[in-house]
Amino acid sequence: MTFIRRSFFVIILAATFVFVADHRTFVTTTSPTKLATSLVSSSSVPVIKLVAYPLERVVDGDTILILDSGKKEYVRMVGINAPESVDPRKPVECFGKEASAHLKDLLAGQTGVNLEVDPSQGTRDKYGRLLAYVFRADGLDLGKQMIVDGYAYEYTYNLPYKYQAEYKTAQSLARATGRGLWKNGGCASKK
Repeated sequence: MTFIRRSFFVIILAATFVFVADHRTFVTTTSPTKLATSLVSSSSVPVIKLVAYPLERVVDGDTILILDSGKKEYVRMVGINAPESVDPRKPVECFGKEASAHLKDLLAGQTGVNLEVDPSQGTRDKYGRLLAYVFRADGLDLGKQMIVDGYAYEYTYNLPYKYQAEYKTAQSLARATGRGLWKNGGCASKK
């Protein structure tokens, strides 16, 4: 009985952290120009400037393709890792196709996305992809949602990142509730 109460408490606590209203305020632009990395101040609250970009397509569960002034640009989401589904050097991983399909579902009907860079993570990864948090026009953090729904893992590459605590809490919730790759006997149990 103690285990059940403790598990219930952990789930409620994790849900509280994940679903509490966001305190971020977004500023967006509608023209796809140079990626904004600067902080903008509004009274005493720092606001991250997000830039809207046309969405070309979903590549896999943690990578999208956007257009930046007519040029195609791959964007790797900071803070998450989804199972591989398109890397020609690797076999398709367990839940890889499902992760890609889920991100496509989350972006269905969207013509663009907002990007936020994290100065602590650098601008590009070793494959030349732009590193950024990706948000829908309605403000939904797609990386966090992929973790909450159980289609991606929280992933810290080297240094802590801006939304690390939120993403780790989201993963705890997904794991505790057996969502997606965390379901009993699912992919996560094979690692």
